[in-house]
Amino acid sequence: MSNKKNRHFTLGMVLASSLLMSGCAQLDIGHLRGTGDMGIVIERAAGNALVIETTHHTQLSRVEGLGNLSHASAVYSRDERYAYVFGRDGGLSKVDILRGRLVKRVVQGGNSIGGAISQDGRLIAVSNYKPGGVRVFDAETLELVADIPAVYGDDGERSKVVGLVDAPGQRFVFSLWDAGQTWVVDMHNPTHPKIRKFKDIGKFPYDGLITPDGRYYIAGLFGEDGLALLDLWNLDAGMKRILGGYGRGEQPLPVYKMPHLEGWAAAGDLLFVPAVGRHEVLVIDHKSWQEVGRIPVHGQPVFVMARPDGHQIWVNFAFPNNDTVQVIDVPSQRIVKTLKPGPAVLHMEFTPRGEQVWISVRDKDLVAIYDTETFRQIKTLPADKPSGIFFTSRAHEIGL
Repeated sequence: MSNKKNRHFTLGMVLASSLLMSGCAQLDIGHLRGTGDMGIVIERAAGNALVIETTHHTQLSRVEGLGNLSHASAVYSRDERYAYVFGRDGGLSKVDILRGRLVKRVVQGGNSIGGAISQDGRLIAVSNYKPGGVRVFDAETLELVADIPAVYGDDGERSKVVGLVDAPGQRFVFSLWDAGQTWVVDMHNPTHPKIRKFKDIGKFPYDGLITPDGRYYIAGLFGEDGLALLDLWNLDAGMKRILGGYGRGEQPLPVYKMPHLEGWAAAGDLLFVPAVGRHEVLVIDHKSWQEVGRIPVHGQPVFVMARPDGHQIWVNFAFPNNDTVQVIDVPSQRIVKTLKPGPAVLHMEFTPRGEQVWISVRDKDLVAIYDTETFRQIKTLPADKPSGIFFTSRAHEIGL
């Protein structure tokens, strides 16, 4: 190669390198990261969300101004970048967890208790106590797409809505506390929802869950012992009752906090659910829907949650036993560990592969992180009255 050509080649390489370096500076590659190990912790009293990462157990940012988060929950966009936070005051907040900022917030109702994201990730549904019903929003803009009032009876009364979940087939499923009904809403045409109503399912359905495969919806009944089951593959079969009278002949205990069926557990062919007003976890055969066991526990269960591999069930409890977490070994159905993280354990969340569990301890103002194999406490993070913990892996699970 001639000296002239050499000089041109060298100059070209320098220019290309310069452009590449310039591009790298613009992209700020050193600050790019994925979201797979991220999540949020709700600071319920302050109305904030802490953005955290589970690899190094650190807080990345704090997002403020999310309103009343006394009963907050969250879902994620399918790319795991945005968290949609549902506040008790009817607020729906879209949070950019990578930038650690509030994108938009709308107050869509007067008393809201939760929400769901559609199968295609384009719709956000919010369930309301007041006004009773479900409102559906565009996930990108938070513009209202559909309003579904939970009207029942001849007088046009509205029911509180509970147990809202997403389901396959671009559907939402929820129950009506006052009316004793479950509704399935087809959202293929968002501006014209198709509603199928199932009536007389039982007294006061208080929450609902959907199996991981999205086939069965189960509503818990507060007004009577038992659960109501709907096969979403066969709606024509209607809802049927299961576990009727599981507390028959025994004096019910005062219920200090409603259990959460969204924190139920599936492990192999078994389901583990909290018994309302009892110090027990019920064990159900997933194939027959019959009770096959009961596990006495420390108090009234609130969340009954399975480690992702299904080998363990972790249980927290209502007041006055809410300083305790117990771990059930699934093969033996025996309690293998009792932990005392501190007063007012409100929520638990497993990392996607289950090696850690993060536990919010409200009255100690911290989140405690445990190794689920050794039960050793790995670390604590400060948080102002923490409650719900929600990791981005929920973006890819049905009903969460």
